[in-house]
Amino acid sequence: MREKKISAGNKKEYLSKNLVLNSSILILIVINAILAYSVVKTISSNDTDDYLLVDSTKARIQVEVLNGCGVSGVAEKLTDYLRTNNIDVVNLGNYRSFEIENSIIISRNEKIRNADIVAAIVGLDNQSIIQQINPDYLLDVTFILGKDYRDLIPLKKR
Repeated sequence: MREKKISAGNKKEYLSKNLVLNSSILILIVINAILAYSVVKTISSNDTDDYLLVDSTKARIQVEVLNGCGVSGVAEKLTDYLRTNNIDVVNLGNYRSFEIENSIIISRNEKIRNADIVAAIVGLDNQSIIQQINPDYLLDVTFILGKDYRDLIPLKKR
């Protein structure tokens, strides 16, 4: 076999071309590594940010409080207590009757968990919850305050 001899000038040219190509490859590898790191960091950062965003601006439970016991001021006290517990009271008023013996929590949508949360906050058990799904209601829970209001956590007499 014949070996091709490379002259000194050609050898320098060959090595300089090889150096340029190897340098270019190395630079491209570094750029790709930086881009890959950036993508991974952005994806993981977005997941964390989305979690924080959802958590910090989480849609609060929307409740209406209706006075069904006829005692003045107790619905307002309950409303204040719910609001301090991050419950969004969107309506406060009187129920159609003041003869409600036991407080009732009505879940107005499929998210009965919201009614459970409200019940736990005020100290009612789950037996006080009923579900009446109505898409016309733009709230989660209706709380009808009964004559047992003294048993509720925010309204207990001390």
